[in-house]
Amino acid sequence: MRGTTRTISLPRRLIIDLMRASAGVPFVSLARTLNVRPLLEARSLAARPPGFAAIFVKAFALVALEEPTLRTLYAKWPRPCFYELPRNVAMVAISRIEDGQPCVLPQRVGDPDQLSLAEVDAIIRHGKEAPIDQVPMFRKIMLTTRLPWPLRPIAWLVGLNFGRQRANWFGNFAVTGVSAYGGGELHALSPGPYILSFDVAKPDGTIGAMIRWDHRVTDAALIARTFARLEQVLNGEIAAELRASRAAEAKPVRAIGG
Repeated sequence: MRGTTRTISLPRRLIIDLMRASAGVPFVSLARTLNVRPLLEARSLAARPPGFAAIFVKAFALVALEEPTLRTLYAKWPRPCFYELPRNVAMVAISRIEDGQPCVLPQRVGDPDQLSLAEVDAIIRHGKEAPIDQVPMFRKIMLTTRLPWPLRPIAWLVGLNFGRQRANWFGNFAVTGVSAYGGGELHALSPGPYILSFDVAKPDGTIGAMIRWDHRVTDAALIARTFARLEQVLNGEIAAELRASRAAEAKPVRAIGG
């Protein structure tokens, strides 16, 4: 059958490279339904509620701050080892339209546990709305994607196999989801070691979530405990921050001399 040959765009080439890099990761998945009614109630009161991506990024980072294994990745060079990061680096999958074509690019959020929800949300929104050349992570990864074939695999080998470089390029966890497009159980792929995806919030106050992880790094028992702690953080620290931001917005400004 005679078809049409089309050039592979740079963003699509990036996805091809990411899938090739993810092929060797032995992922295992665990899904849970989280009861987050207190979180949803606090979020509903916010004048400018942050997106759920920002909420899950900060919540997972707070949990990972307590559990070093969630900041640990598997590295091959100079010898196989586990590489523990001293701080959190999140990667958020950003859906965009470039040159009329849909694409997904990874936005980097460093130290999300040290940022406010508004700051995390602003970084993610910047990745959605700003031109590619104004987003540092996009510029960096597009530069690598433009390399010719003999050099691009070498760059990926270095980025994937040295612990320090793997942390710089891929962080210790990724967050993604399709809730903006109707939701669903997303089995995402990434070089790892942890991928958190989330569904749409339900009227009964629950939200579905899934964690995929590199089985070389840890086992299901830790992930089950992570889900329990994640639910506590969402309804505790995150909901409290939302309520506090709402109280700050509602506080009247006192005139000088009044």
